[in-house]
Amino acid sequence: MTLNSTIDRVTDRIRERSAGLRGDYLTRMAAAVAKGPARAHLSCGNQAHAYAAMTGDKDALVAERAPNLGIVTAYNDMLSAHQPYEHYPDLIRAAARRAGATAQVAGGVPAMCDGVTQGQAGMELSLFSRDVIALAAGVALSHNVFDAALYLGVCDKIVPGLIIAAATFGHIPAVFVPAGPMPSGIPNDEKSAVRNAFAQGKVTRTELMAAEMASYHGPGTCTFYGTANTNQMLMEFMGLHLPGASFVNPGNGLRDALTGAAVERAAAITALGNTFTPAGEVLGVRSFVNGIVGLMATGGSTNLVLHLPAMARAAGIVLDLEDFADISEAVPLMAKVYPNGLADVNHFHAAGGLGFMIGELLDAGLLHPDTKTILGKGLEAYRGEPKLQGDALVWEEGARNSLNEKILRPVSAPFAAVGGLKQLSGNLGRGVIKVSAVAPERHVIEAPARIFHTQEAVKAAFRAGEFTSDSVIVVRFQGPRANGMPELHSLTPVLSVLQDRGLKVALVTDGRMSGASGKVPAAIHISPEAACGGPLAKLQDGDIIRLDATTGVLEVRGVDLGSRSDAVADLSENAHGIGRELFEVFRQTVGPATEGARVV
Repeated sequence: MTLNSTIDRVTDRIRERSAGLRGDYLTRMAAAVAKGPARAHLSCGNQAHAYAAMTGDKDALVAERAPNLGIVTAYNDMLSAHQPYEHYPDLIRAAARRAGATAQVAGGVPAMCDGVTQGQAGMELSLFSRDVIALAAGVALSHNVFDAALYLGVCDKIVPGLIIAAATFGHIPAVFVPAGPMPSGIPNDEKSAVRNAFAQGKVTRTELMAAEMASYHGPGTCTFYGTANTNQMLMEFMGLHLPGASFVNPGNGLRDALTGAAVERAAAITALGNTFTPAGEVLGVRSFVNGIVGLMATGGSTNLVLHLPAMARAAGIVLDLEDFADISEAVPLMAKVYPNGLADVNHFHAAGGLGFMIGELLDAGLLHPDTKTILGKGLEAYRGEPKLQGDALVWEEGARNSLNEKILRPVSAPFAAVGGLKQLSGNLGRGVIKVSAVAPERHVIEAPARIFHTQEAVKAAFRAGEFTSDSVIVVRFQGPRANGMPELHSLTPVLSVLQDRGLKVALVTDGRMSGASGKVPAAIHISPEAACGGPLAKLQDGDIIRLDATTGVLEVRGVDLGSRSDAVADLSENAHGIGRELFEVFRQTVGPATEGARVV
């Protein structure tokens, strides 16, 4: 199939834009590869320290003929998505020995749960945790005793941080090992209804708690299609998972077999074997384009519009908002998974899942078919579906037709002709909006502004009954320089209730909205941010704002912004408490949202 002309054009544009940085990156990686396996350059004392605790594997490590795999783990048992990783090191070491290799836990990285910190002060550390994860993984791999790395991580900032590290250590192979989603709980629309009722005071906190606990109820990733599950999709589209591995539930034989197979593959693709596949070659321009295609086809989280540029830059690749917008116009929306629909990722997987989608997109010329993956060259293998035949793991032909077209549709009959992500620009700056779950009649909102500096102030105005007419709610000083760019997901019930009352409402912010947000139009990641003198800082209550997702325009009308001085926010409370003082240097040095809000 001939490659789609838009995908081809955007790929060429990224390649040209990135030529200098990518060339320098590949030169550095080639120089590192040319030195050969790193352990050969360590002194006997260096190696003795590294192998001291490896009681059963010392001979193999000293001989330097067996690949040594470094495990970088984001395990903790507060995150349901990461709790299954507790026993992975034992599984990995056993699988490595079977494959004639050795494995060591190189180090741990922090992993915070945005579900726990939503609407709380800790959320102001969330985005920066991505860069901390990259730094921590760098420390883990700096010992230079590993021939490949196995990355254990799932959730919002964890996978992007690990990718930044994998690209930085791109001279060795990287294999990402998922843990899978928890089984389905109560329906997502039922949970959302209880949240909205609580916001209006119609149900008690006890009833709200019961609904939340029935939704988030066991080990595994939350089952809605937020950032965590979007990350898992991305790893498969980019060829860093084994085919079909993303959405197999924890705690069963197939999950363990896939983990073992991931270890075997990591051992096979080191420089000590015949199929050397360094991560820097997998993380190429075409792989990132394929990842963006997957993001649009699945209606994935807007957080990836922040993370992908940061991830790509670590591999010497420069992404821009226009790349996301253009690819979105070329790629149809093939999936309806909550918050875009009622189904969860388990239903999506059962309907044919990523194997079906990748096959459809390949056949339509919407994916680069010849990217390098951990399995070799090409995405064809990612059509397959893993199965257990007795104790043997095999890949069978995946679904060629959707098994539930309410959830998953072919390219020829999608839910929408475009992916649903729009770039916004105008006299208020640049940003994005996700419209895949927004009703068409709400794609254009023009209304007076209500200006707030905190999400708590929005909630207080709601409780006081202040929202009685159409409004564009502006929450500014929420960008990375101001307070770390927290998600404003806790505003979703408030905004939803106002919309359900018949009001036209929209959100405009230099902050973020969660991958779990959906039906209310939200212009997010506005850059330059207010704290850097961006146009949002000049807005006043009553200004008429037009948010037009059909034309990609975000503007204030009839106002000369140049004649106004900037509003000043009191950000002193954002500088201390819950560890925020430790991140002052991050707030001072972070880049703009349009470039991934990068610190490293």
